[in-house]
Amino acid sequence: MKKKIIITMTSMFVGGAETSLLGLLDNIDYEKYDVDLFLFRHEGEFMPLIPEKVNLLPPVWQYGNFDVPIASLLTPKKLPFAFARLLSKVLAAISRKRQHKTTSMWTGMQYNCYCLNPLLPKIEGEYDLALSFLGTPFYLSKINAKKKLAWVHTDYSFIDFDKKIDKKAFKNIDAIVNVSEDCNNIFKSCFPELAHKCIVIENTLSKRIVLQRADELSAEKEIDKNSLSVLSIGRFSYQKNFENIPFICRKVLDKGIDIKWYIVGDGGAREEIEENKKQSKTENNVILLGKKSNPYPYIAACDIYAQPSRYEGKSVAVREAQMLLKPVIISDYETSAAQLEDGIDGIIAPMDNEGFAEELAKLINDNSKQQAIIENEKSRDYSNSDELKKIYSFCE
Repeated sequence: MKKKIIITMTSMFVGGAETSLLGLLDNIDYEKYDVDLFLFRHEGEFMPLIPEKVNLLPPVWQYGNFDVPIASLLTPKKLPFAFARLLSKVLAAISRKRQHKTTSMWTGMQYNCYCLNPLLPKIEGEYDLALSFLGTPFYLSKINAKKKLAWVHTDYSFIDFDKKIDKKAFKNIDAIVNVSEDCNNIFKSCFPELAHKCIVIENTLSKRIVLQRADELSAEKEIDKNSLSVLSIGRFSYQKNFENIPFICRKVLDKGIDIKWYIVGDGGAREEIEENKKQSKTENNVILLGKKSNPYPYIAACDIYAQPSRYEGKSVAVREAQMLLKPVIISDYETSAAQLEDGIDGIIAPMDNEGFAEELAKLINDNSKQQAIIENEKSRDYSNSDELKKIYSFCE
């Protein structure tokens, strides 16, 4: 008899966690497991990529109120959700003030989940295993499952969080899943009382989807093949450090190397990036391509993939670039050694602009190093499909 698994996710907009979820869904053994997917909102560019064998549960309107404008909740039916959202803002502000922290999106998300959870109905059905794939997992209390797992996709040392709230959220979870050994150790150092629940399950990716979507369209019109092209993908946020790309690019240009650096994504740091392009006189060399529902043709068209992040859990975009056999260079963030093997299937560069530019210039000028990295990437399995065995073990 097949085991029953339910996976919860907020939506299917373009993102690293969403990409990892597609990889997981693409690699599950459907001969042995029935999988229900519960999305808070049936929205996002990745919706058409959900495998046909997945049973997509119908939406439940109460779960769609987490991140919509509060003004849209000012109706008789939704007024309790508006009050809960306002209460979460007040509690988050009090928490930040008490802990002498600045405004934090993460703390806001924690209290949002905490305050809205009492208003959420139970999700029908009985399951052998429930997976919360993103967010603070209070809502797993609404699912009847023998075992419950909650994913952590980030480096906890870089986010402002209310420890008291997270302890409540993870209290009744059987296992807390971190996406790398480094992230796991960092989480355990933040929550030593939860260390016994922590495990590592690395991101699983679908090589089939990556290769198939890389051929769906041509990016040649947007990628100038007369210059060496560097590509970065991600949200325009503090984490990704994209505001420093114009300064890094300028230092590479000053070494006499003609490059065009393309960035796929969008976010709050866009104005800062544009301003830094002007300051560094890289308006014609740093090109913002905007958010793309299919970034893979851009990876396929670039010469080098670069990720200058301040921190990462385990970058899905870097793994996808390796799948598409691109020389990759990343910054020396806390978990970088878990991302790639320095000098073998990629380069780890210093975090500072000068150091990153120096290593990037070396890689550009060393064709033999680029080819060696590509050959090593060919021999490695970046899908991590064997990681699913760890999930299956909770169904036994």
